[in-house]
Amino acid sequence: MKRLTPFVCTALCLTVALSAADPHAAWRDYGGAADSAQYSSLTQVTRENVARLQVAWTYPIGENKRALFNPLVVDDLMYVIGRGNAILALAAATGREVWAYQPPADTVLITSRGINYWESADRTHRHLLFASNHALRAIDARTGKPITDFGTGGSVDLRQGLDRDPRTIALVQSTTPGRVFGDLLILGSATNQGYGSAPGDIRAFHARTGELVWTFRTIPRTGEPGAETWPRDARQTVGGANVWSEFTVDEARGIVFAPTASAKYNFYGADRVGANLYADCLLALDARTGRRLWHYQMVHHDIWDYDPPTAPKLLTIRREGKTIDVVAQVTKQGFVWVFERETGRPIWPIEERPVPASDMPHERISPTQPFPTNPPPFARQSFTPDDLSPYLSDADRTRFREAMLAARNEGLFTPPARGGTIQMPGNNGGANWGGAAVDAARGTLVVVSKDLPCLLKLDEKTPVESDAAARYESAFGFMIASDGLAAIKPPWTSLTVYDLNAGTIKWRIPLGDVPHLAAKGIKGTGTHYPKVGPVLTATGLIFTGTRDKKVRAFDVENGRLLWEHELDAALEGIPAVYESGGRQYIVFCASAQAGLTPATQEVIRGAYVAFALP
Repeated sequence: MKRLTPFVCTALCLTVALSAADPHAAWRDYGGAADSAQYSSLTQVTRENVARLQVAWTYPIGENKRALFNPLVVDDLMYVIGRGNAILALAAATGREVWAYQPPADTVLITSRGINYWESADRTHRHLLFASNHALRAIDARTGKPITDFGTGGSVDLRQGLDRDPRTIALVQSTTPGRVFGDLLILGSATNQGYGSAPGDIRAFHARTGELVWTFRTIPRTGEPGAETWPRDARQTVGGANVWSEFTVDEARGIVFAPTASAKYNFYGADRVGANLYADCLLALDARTGRRLWHYQMVHHDIWDYDPPTAPKLLTIRREGKTIDVVAQVTKQGFVWVFERETGRPIWPIEERPVPASDMPHERISPTQPFPTNPPPFARQSFTPDDLSPYLSDADRTRFREAMLAARNEGLFTPPARGGTIQMPGNNGGANWGGAAVDAARGTLVVVSKDLPCLLKLDEKTPVESDAAARYESAFGFMIASDGLAAIKPPWTSLTVYDLNAGTIKWRIPLGDVPHLAAKGIKGTGTHYPKVGPVLTATGLIFTGTRDKKVRAFDVENGRLLWEHELDAALEGIPAVYESGGRQYIVFCASAQAGLTPATQEVIRGAYVAFALP
């Protein structure tokens, strides 16, 4: 083995020590650190010099390989996913490939948004942890070689232990990574959207051995707390209430915050009468044991697919002369929920308000839903014919207007119906995974959101003799015009910055443009259908990419555009900010399709692209 020079050894030891003291000075976990802040404390790139950023290196992913991966950087190695779902180690300063782990040829599902890094206290074991084909796996972070004594023969079957026959579970693995806390990997799941899905247990595995350490059952067994909010033995037939998105860990307190999804089926719940705890909750669990500390349910008996897909954000705010550690959760509906971190007490009042009744047979929804009174929402929450886009063709305008007038349209919680229901900002609208960042010390919250109205229609898919046993499924569709744009008037994507000390919006701007409209001089619409995450820096910069193939930097104080650069492909996912060799880098994954409709299919030549100052 090649010996390290004293200088290199000292530099590596210093890097490890600094990242331990300030986790935001490195990018060792998905979203930067276990607290999901999507924040960098590095200060080399500032408002004054950001316009000088230039491409430092690129690493090609391959033609038509869509990727949305958030890289990790440890010991000057960057870990990414590339060609053929390979996990790759690149030199962080140059993009040179160091090693590659090629998963088996039958790999059809992998944690494609990010992976986890864990090391033992003495650094003799350094694992990259990820899931593929519904199994948790580990490879050596130094070599890319599989860890054969992890689990059974190098893997842990995630279908086991869910109170179901594993052979009946079609989907359990999420494409989002978990969170490392000490020697634990805390993991969620992505159950199917339909009837008979697996329950969404939250589980913690030992990161060295793969041993299951604890489980929190989000659909309780009979007799457990919360079981009274479900039909008897619902765990045997009803699934979901899973964390498919992003966990957040308060390492100092040993608390893991888990935003849980809706119960399944998403849009009809006659087989799961009740409030359905712990679906659609912000859960606070003891990260060491999985014991529930507190929870808040943001949607009762969800039949709208209104789960909270964005990581909870940890901040310290100042109110009425007091300093309060809080956790903030943004949602698809455009809400921002803010709670005391240790107790779950809301910072601002939450009101239970009446909502429309369902006209579906045997459906019993909650007569009220909770509404946060503050901060104000970041997305539009209604859609009427007056809100139709000015860029629609006459035919599209007539089609949408007629559909809207025929559908139920009674606000945010209009229940799905056989005749159609309007959803706004839509079950794929509002904030999504990776969609928020914070400057925790200043109480600043940054949100990327989209307005994408949806039309839900329920149809009976399983005719049976007893109407009570019928199953309804939604023939839903996003309200997209023939040119691929949303039916609602722009902006379609927004960047919103909050001051959570005051509970106010500081500013909001459209994020990005639609290229074919921009070519006609129509700008400021917001890009279309984004799944991108912002990163905030200590020098007051917001970095994000968009589907218009551009990366941008904004001033967090006022939203002023300070820098932009066009790439060869559209962007999804979260950028990473890191330092290598004394130089600060911002790396983006540019490997997505710019358009939305089949007519806009294009050849994607994706790449990881790193920027730095000259």
